[in-house]
Amino acid sequence: MERILYAGDSTVAFNKINTYPQTGMSQALPLYLKDDIQVLSFAKNGRSTKSFIAEGRLAAIERELKEGDYLFVQFGHNDAKPDEARHTDPATDFKENLLTFAKAAQDHGAKAVFITPIARRLFDEKGRFKKGSHGAYPTAMKEAAAKAGVPVVDLTAVTEQYLAGVGELWSRPLFVWPKDNTHLKYEGAVMMAGFLARGLRALGEPYSSLLAEEKEGE
Repeated sequence: MERILYAGDSTVAFNKINTYPQTGMSQALPLYLKDDIQVLSFAKNGRSTKSFIAEGRLAAIERELKEGDYLFVQFGHNDAKPDEARHTDPATDFKENLLTFAKAAQDHGAKAVFITPIARRLFDEKGRFKKGSHGAYPTAMKEAAAKAGVPVVDLTAVTEQYLAGVGELWSRPLFVWPKDNTHLKYEGAVMMAGFLARGLRALGEPYSSLLAEEKEGE
């Protein structure tokens, strides 16, 4: 059985009833995968690359990683937070932390995939979508991926384009709106995981082999 070990924050995390209706992408991703692919979610709300590593969460992944596994790494929402426990500089330690994830995968014979953070649902007073909510972090992740020789799925670009297209009103059901514009509901998690699946298919083998067959006509 092939396995995906998924590291990330609240947009990825597997939620229980105490955080309902919040839903993470790791809950929805299996909808797009072959039946024999297992997803192990190590994502945790509020974590950045820095706090994830400091709390021993990457170490927990390393204890589980086996040859042939996939390590999905999706961060960016919390690395920009100002507190010392989470903040990273996109030009320096954010990249260094991502390289640490890539090395962990390499050391265990696993394949890392970097995934840029999904866009926040932000619109101005005229209903126009506001791009760039993650600043330099998506670009930094792509640069780290190039350095590590790791494939990257640019969900930031895809989700910014999508939210700009559907607009303020029709994007509401995807997020825990009006409470916030970051966390996803089930419908949003399914949508975002679908974008990830599309990105994995575009990467080709072996990543595309994780996915269930597309419906006829797609």
